[in-house]
Amino acid sequence: MSVAVVIVTFNRSHLLTGCLDGLAAQTASIDEIFVVDNASTDDTPQVLAARSDLPITILRQAENSGGAGGFHVGVKAAYQAGHDVIWLMDDDVVAHPNCLAALLATGAPAAMVVREGPDGRLAEKSAMRFDLSSPWVLKPKTKAVDTEFASRDEMPATVSLENVAFEGFMVRREVIDAVGLPDPSYFIFYDDCDYAIRIRRAGFAIVAVRDAAMTRQLAFDQQHDLSSWKGYFMYRNLFAVHFRYGENSLVRLKPYVLAAGVIVLSPLRGGKAEAANAWRALKDARGMRHLSAQAGPKVTSSSLDSCE
Repeated sequence: MSVAVVIVTFNRSHLLTGCLDGLAAQTASIDEIFVVDNASTDDTPQVLAARSDLPITILRQAENSGGAGGFHVGVKAAYQAGHDVIWLMDDDVVAHPNCLAALLATGAPAAMVVREGPDGRLAEKSAMRFDLSSPWVLKPKTKAVDTEFASRDEMPATVSLENVAFEGFMVRREVIDAVGLPDPSYFIFYDDCDYAIRIRRAGFAIVAVRDAAMTRQLAFDQQHDLSSWKGYFMYRNLFAVHFRYGENSLVRLKPYVLAAGVIVLSPLRGGKAEAANAWRALKDARGMRHLSAQAGPKVTSSSLDSCE
């Protein structure tokens, strides 16, 4: 099998160095590393140019297309290059030496590493249950690896997942044949969620692999200012997931309820800025009800050409 890695980076060369060091130490062979440089303005180009020890292909972007755009570009390039296995990651993670070997050994069509924080504690947030059938559940991720297991030692060898993060997620070529590419229209947040849902609905299992360890260089923080520009994308993309994949009409109506609740409670929370984010996000998410043409649903010569 031919193995490719896809890394998306933007202005974090100090973290990217650690990520590349982790790949250089892998016990399993890596055939090509696609680094999507999202128009970095720091010394990222110089850092990459110095890594002659690794089979790096640089995909320098003219502008920052976010993590979603970066993973779309990187997976497309790796797929077009003919690789059998594609391993996705952000620039702030460091794979332990046996990480890739453990992923490959499962033979799973889609597999996720088990991440830990800088302190060594389990920090795998991937969802074991992502509920898009219950209209009364406000947050669809109701069960995660690190809420069900106190440590890596308590886990079985593999754990079934319903959702993942693009921080160590591995996918095989036959999966991409069936479901297409990550959707760049998300920009940031929930692009990995969308991809995992498509993979599972196409009939492929996703597993977390206990012995595939990866360390985050930064403390895990999923809390964002919902009145900021990131808050807009969090609301918009969460709503889009419900519109696209809600399993009944009540779940598909939930974004309206959530947006109304945010607006009503805004004086006690994020003020007018958060209310404006939720309202704009709701309107824009309606335009994302269907998978973008760039993403699939199947990777064919014509769909790849349309991504250029």
